[in-house]
Amino acid sequence: MSFTGKYELQSQENFEPFMKALGLPDDQIQKGKDIKSISEIVQDGKKFKITVTTGSKVLHNEFTIGEECEMEMLTGEKVKATVQMEGNNKLIANLKGLKSVTELNGDTITNTMTMGDLTYKRISKRI
Repeated sequence: MSFTGKYELQSQENFEPFMKALGLPDDQIQKGKDIKSISEIVQDGKKFKITVTTGSKVLHNEFTIGEECEMEMLTGEKVKATVQMEGNNKLIANLKGLKSVTELNGDTITNTMTMGDLTYKRISKRI
């Protein structure tokens, strides 16, 4: 199953409390909460390029499954991480106390981020 495609955010749960816990300023949280972000994923075997555009903010990460890489977090901080693949439709990464699970089912991508007892969930559809 290929992750390649463009996906538009359809819904999200726990955005504000999660972003506050990450340390994002309130003005950025308020601006970002109602914007439909677009995620573009290019998969070439085990190599991935992911670009998430939310308004004027663009987050770009590249990684190879099973290899350590540097990833940019939502706060702009760069951290080392290794992304693993489970089955052929699930990506799992641990970034500085935050666990990210991205699962593809048909044309729907569900991204769940967990930090301590807080969980933030995003559901996006292929466009």
